[in-house]
Amino acid sequence: MGYFRADHELHDRRKGRNLGVAAVLIGLIVIVFGLTYVKITSGGSLEGFDHTVRPALITEDTQ
Repeated sequence: MGYFRADHELHDRRKGRNLGVAAVLIGLIVIVFGLTYVKITSGGSLEGFDHTVRPALITEDTQ
């Protein structure tokens, strides 16, 4: 009782793979968050394309 067996070699390999998958997922999250942050802070055209007339796009030539 109170005795813990040493981890098997298979557990060490799984732990390494799990850390690799976690690193890839965290990297993807960081990329998506970074792109979203840049898109929001750049203040560019934030209007979505919803198939309606947008007054901001009407020029003198189209009237």
